[in-house]
Amino acid sequence: MLRSICSGFARTSSVAVQTTNFRRLLRTVEALSELGPALTAEREFSETSRLMLSAIMEAAGAREGALFLFNDKPAMLSSAAAQGFALMPDPAFIPLLPKHAHALSAARGPVVLNASTYSVFLSSNGNVAPDLFKCLAPLKAAGKLAGVVALGRRPGDVQYEDDELDAMELLCSYVALAVHNHALTQTIAQRVSENLRLMASLHGFYDNALEAFATAIDVKHVNIHGHSLRVGRYAAAIGEAMGMEPGEVAALRSAGYLHDIGKVAVDRRLFGKPGALDPEEFREMADHTVVGHQIVSSVQFPWPKIPEAVRWHHERSDGTGYPDQLSMNDLPMPVRIVGLADSFDAMTTIRPYREPLSVGSALTDLVRLSPQKYDPNVVQALLIQVRRDSVGSNRTPLLADRISVNIAAGDIDQLAATLQHKVSRAKAYSV
Repeated sequence: MLRSICSGFARTSSVAVQTTNFRRLLRTVEALSELGPALTAEREFSETSRLMLSAIMEAAGAREGALFLFNDKPAMLSSAAAQGFALMPDPAFIPLLPKHAHALSAARGPVVLNASTYSVFLSSNGNVAPDLFKCLAPLKAAGKLAGVVALGRRPGDVQYEDDELDAMELLCSYVALAVHNHALTQTIAQRVSENLRLMASLHGFYDNALEAFATAIDVKHVNIHGHSLRVGRYAAAIGEAMGMEPGEVAALRSAGYLHDIGKVAVDRRLFGKPGALDPEEFREMADHTVVGHQIVSSVQFPWPKIPEAVRWHHERSDGTGYPDQLSMNDLPMPVRIVGLADSFDAMTTIRPYREPLSVGSALTDLVRLSPQKYDPNVVQALLIQVRRDSVGSNRTPLLADRISVNIAAGDIDQLAATLQHKVSRAKAYSV
């Protein structure tokens, strides 16, 4: 009888343990399903940090948690997100001694903290007390420390067990990659911004310095060498044909030089792909407008429209462009000019997926796409400059011997008349 009771109790305990383990596994799978979209969605890193932290806390059954980013110069943890703590400053920071950084880097997984281990991993010199945390999970990517997830109490102040630590370790491997990628992006943008800020203070060498920077932007692939320099030259020429002041023309040239600066953060392989980009690759390429805007916005240029031209040079008059789907009335004139100059150079330049168009074919397409895609006044100014090239009246040739002007002045005049007719007809219909 006693043996039967004991056997029944053992079976009941086993079922209870299996049920608990299954619930923990289910909670981890649910957290993973929530974490995937959080890592791939287009949102600010501060929001992504909160979502990642929530997923880890849910999987580990934690009431309190914080996600810290690691900076090695000086060695310090700074909070990116925190939840549940009653007394957590924002931002929280914890300076680290070399021994702390080494211990975190050497840890093989999440660590349960106690009175004897706080000083091994954390210092007490920051604005948050280490004893708030009951468990640490170092975030490591590419063999280097990228950050730390620090969890506080659990409901009922129960201890973190192996199952919770395993769930944390699984999730933290994904979070570490996201934190590492964010740090890389920040580093690239910071270095580029510092270089630009330095150049912005050297007024006497401004144009030459930006020319050199434009050349550096285009080193990703042989097919785009010189692209930024040409866009700057075309934009300035269009501004001249539109009767702009010398200062405005200089601003257009600089905006053209820098319009693709965000491509420093784009994977090099995309520039040589012979076929069309898939949706994920296109999104990565398209993000160069937003990244470039973030970079140049931190620099005090003499010309305030440069950040707008960098962000919006792929916008189109009918609202089909990116990243903000603006229409013509929303786009300042410098943006329209740089956008057209960029398109004209792309059309007349070889690409891995197509041969270049002739000047005549490119101009014909631009006229056809106006005013739906491009400002007809800007297209008209480009026609003026190309016509001057064709009759040899430009002091500095627009195309500068890169491509021949294989279109006669009379054909350019015909295109200009067609463009004028389209604009006049559109106005008549609108009345």
